[in-house]
Amino acid sequence: MAIQYEIVIGLEVHSELKTNSKIFCCCSTEFGGAPNSHVCPVCLGLPGVLPVTNKKVIEFAIKAGLALNCSIAEFSKFDRKNYYYPDLPKNYQISQYDLPIAECGYLDIDVDGQQKRIGITRVHMEEDAGKLNHEGETMAASRYSLVDYNRTGVPLIEIVSEPDIRSPEEARLYLEKMKAILQYTEVSDCKMEEGSLRCDANISVRPAGQKEFGTRTELKNMNSFRALQKALEYEAERQIEVLEDGGRVIQETRTWDEAKGITFSMRSKEEAHDYRYFPDPDLVPIIISQQWIEEIRQTIPELPDARKERYISDYGLPRYDAEVITASKELSDYFDQGVKHTANAKALSNWLMGELLKFINASGLSVTDNDFPITPESLAELVNLIDKGEISGKIAKDVFEDMQQKGEKPSVIVEAKGLKQISDEGAIGAVVDEVIASNPQSVEDFRNGKDKAIGFLVGQVMKATKGQANPGVVNQLLRDKMK
Repeated sequence: MAIQYEIVIGLEVHSELKTNSKIFCCCSTEFGGAPNSHVCPVCLGLPGVLPVTNKKVIEFAIKAGLALNCSIAEFSKFDRKNYYYPDLPKNYQISQYDLPIAECGYLDIDVDGQQKRIGITRVHMEEDAGKLNHEGETMAASRYSLVDYNRTGVPLIEIVSEPDIRSPEEARLYLEKMKAILQYTEVSDCKMEEGSLRCDANISVRPAGQKEFGTRTELKNMNSFRALQKALEYEAERQIEVLEDGGRVIQETRTWDEAKGITFSMRSKEEAHDYRYFPDPDLVPIIISQQWIEEIRQTIPELPDARKERYISDYGLPRYDAEVITASKELSDYFDQGVKHTANAKALSNWLMGELLKFINASGLSVTDNDFPITPESLAELVNLIDKGEISGKIAKDVFEDMQQKGEKPSVIVEAKGLKQISDEGAIGAVVDEVIASNPQSVEDFRNGKDKAIGFLVGQVMKATKGQANPGVVNQLLRDKMK
């Protein structure tokens, strides 16, 4: 009998905090500056400098910890993690070791309609390292690498999960939910394409029913949801194949090759690194009062799960709609603004998840961009024009295309182009009479019980009126006149 294997996954999520300055100095955290233009003696680790902790970093770390249902430590400290790498100018990283700022939290995800709780071991603060820019496509293929220290000292929180994740899909859902929570609390912009949200994944497999964990490998720097799931799927299959062939999984660090669709070894982790952690002597311990914690707790906004339930209860949205919309804070805020201007929340949701998302994906724009052409109020107005019978759904799509190009209100476009729907029975009746007279076979088919024939006749009326006739009025007039 073939052995059934269970996958065990834990994630270490690194999120850059959305502060204006770095964690221990006043240098800018802005992304995209010229190489080594956002640096100073402190973040470069020059002799004789002293770091000073950015208070906003501590506040954001507490806020994230509370949003992730963690306990906040009243006493915390920074430690030096000692190792050598070219992008680490001090030859140590300031991080937290045995006394992190937050511990023992959890995050709930929806898996096939069932809620699953993933434990969070800890949340700790640390400084980011610099960035190596390789001359070639990869480090191995490069003759040399250049170091950009702009990112050095940018504040991070590292969020370590318990090994509670049991599939690559669950890992993706966990990271998606984590991103949403960090965005809602506004502690991070979570721009994965800029590296402000990335994660390392630990994965092992074991025979189903076995309590002991298998040997794990670590996948480094997953920076997209798709890459995370695909890499974990491949690595699980690879490990199972090794065991099935009688081999032994090696504890190592691996990386994902997107082009080839495989993971490959970076370095062995058979022996754990001794980072020689010790408290940073230049930084005072962090004392956090309950009053400070409660003040920060009061600033936490409505989080994705609460907002999702509100959409279901207050607006009657299907759970699927609510989940899609609340997965993105930007999209959810857009919906909240738009629904103030229409009573038809479901129709607004349909337009948002359909045509609006299609436009966003095609244009590369964000609803928060200053030049985004379609405001929430305009989309709500479009919904209202359809509900009032002033335009048809078909014409609404044409109007929406004009809204993308010109940024005008739909009512202005409808008026300027003379697109208002015709609902006057007298005006439509004359066209209906002509269509009936011109299509005797379809009329006879309808009178003989072939109800589908009326669809053809409705189409002919709509064609004659350039889509402006009210379909409901057309349908009823045809039926009345063909009795």
